[in-house]
Amino acid sequence: MQIGTMTIDPPVLLAPMAGVSNRAYRAIARKQGATLCITEMVNANALLHKSAKSFWLMEMDPGESPVGIQIAGSDPELMAEAARQAEQQGCDLIDINMGCPAPKVVKNGDGSALLNDAATAVAVVREVVSAVHIPVTVKMRAGWDHNTITAPSLAEEFERVGAKAIAIHARTRDDLYVRPANWDFIRQVKERVSIPVIGNGDIRTPEDAVRMMELTGADGVMIGRASFGDPWIFKRITEFVRSGHHLEPPSAIERAEMALYHVRRMVEIKGESVGIREMRKQLTWYLHGTPGSSAYRNRCYALNTLEDAENLINEWLDHARNEDLSWI
Repeated sequence: MQIGTMTIDPPVLLAPMAGVSNRAYRAIARKQGATLCITEMVNANALLHKSAKSFWLMEMDPGESPVGIQIAGSDPELMAEAARQAEQQGCDLIDINMGCPAPKVVKNGDGSALLNDAATAVAVVREVVSAVHIPVTVKMRAGWDHNTITAPSLAEEFERVGAKAIAIHARTRDDLYVRPANWDFIRQVKERVSIPVIGNGDIRTPEDAVRMMELTGADGVMIGRASFGDPWIFKRITEFVRSGHHLEPPSAIERAEMALYHVRRMVEIKGESVGIREMRKQLTWYLHGTPGSSAYRNRCYALNTLEDAENLINEWLDHARNEDLSWI
């Protein structure tokens, strides 16, 4: 898949996810086979008001590439300036958020609210494209609801003003994350544009990834929630796409070892207080479905220090080693 001058091969991407796709997680996903990673959403208004958090969200590891920075907002000029600042961080592309369904985002006209305002949405893309020298992509939902599926026509306009790829989350804003994804929305977009289209939504297995591309014509897949606690999903998809062979899912021991690495890296990047707080839910994801996990998962939410987290994970790791059980 070509995005501007970049070749993404195989086209298996990590989705931008608030509280998840930070530096630590992107490094893990990349090591496991994600060929393009997108940062957490950066609010354009907060960035231009010099929010420290906004700059932290844009931080990248040395040599991290290709990586995109996702920005969110609905004022074309502010978004253009935010894109310039993001480009200065050394990213490879700018991604525009038109998919976030959170009430606190859409009430300001941002995220998926832009799907209801075609003129503003197109103006945002046009101004961002004009402001930077790197490719601009858009991640959006199919529409606000099932009576207003605007993604196909908007994608056509976004291509016209210079967008280099479109990622489609195959749900509407009204669907939130509850209704099953409707991959036909991806096909509808693909039929309207010549730039790459990346499919997102309900890709849980390597077979899902291949089936989505076959049914929709999508040029690539973007993985979000399926990677929670299972970043190995990228490697399994990559291997299946390339060879048709299946890799074994991670064992309980592998999950515990990855969780230990992840929590230590998060503390190194974000400090103990923030790092441990953000890792609580992620540790429950690593534990999910492993032998004896329920006794440990309930304790994750009470973790406050790195020592607490290490003790819990090591206890779980010892249990997994002693039982010599593999998670399937």
